[in-house]
Amino acid sequence: MTLPSLKQLRYLVHLHEHRNFSRAAAACNVTQAALSSGIQELESLLRLHLVERTRRMVAFTAVGEQVVEKAREMLRVAQDLGNIGHGEGPLAGMLRLGIIPTVGPYLLPRLLPRFASGYPLLELHVREEFSANLCAALSHGELDCAILALPYPCTALDYDFLFDDPLMLAFHMEDPVGGHATLQEADWTERLLLLPDGHCLRDHALALCGRADLQRQAMSAATLQTLVHLVDNRLGVTLLPEMAVQAGLLHGLHVTTRTLPDPEAKRRIVLAWRNGAALSTTYQRLAQAIREARH
Repeated sequence: MTLPSLKQLRYLVHLHEHRNFSRAAAACNVTQAALSSGIQELESLLRLHLVERTRRMVAFTAVGEQVVEKAREMLRVAQDLGNIGHGEGPLAGMLRLGIIPTVGPYLLPRLLPRFASGYPLLELHVREEFSANLCAALSHGELDCAILALPYPCTALDYDFLFDDPLMLAFHMEDPVGGHATLQEADWTERLLLLPDGHCLRDHALALCGRADLQRQAMSAATLQTLVHLVDNRLGVTLLPEMAVQAGLLHGLHVTTRTLPDPEAKRRIVLAWRNGAALSTTYQRLAQAIREARH
């Protein structure tokens, strides 16, 4: 019995991701003719019609979608097998690391220089994305590991704890909330400015408030930098990660912060990877290196 090759499966997965033969071929570093021929050979081998080809679009049949998922699984297993021999020794080789936008700008400037000097054989490829995209990329084998903020509903992942990141209330220096002896949620939730959907920090803020209706009421900004400028112009208050404040996010602004009284007002920053990954020991060593680099 002739079995599909990993090359054929890789062609199929890239075509599914790009929905275009030319772009998929470029991603595989082959000619368009070679990619098309490889997928036709796969269809012939499986005796299945996987792809609908027209001049304007590429569409996958129902059975084609099923085969793509199986192909992804097989490619992940093959990748893990290839990594088994590299699980020991110093941190070295290429490692694809994902990171969320509300952590990347405040952790990477400290992390990357120390890794460059301390682990010269490690080749980090960094990808900044929302949590949902990073979880999907881990599941599909497009990333090796990712720095995420919990709680977040990623499944089939293992984690190593990095650090706690408290959330702080940020407000204009002349805002009355700064003069309150005791900080009450009612003092600030109605004026809370949020990041848009997709940012896990938005979800953390809403969960902390217990106010689902704020999803409809609050203004939003695409970045923490924009949020603090809105606060600087007295348009509301916001919640900021302590790591962003310590990194100088508020420098030059008339914005200050207060610690929230709730001890659970924090997010847990972790390094995550797929369950059962062959390089889990390497990822644990990477997590330890990240913890050390922060001090």
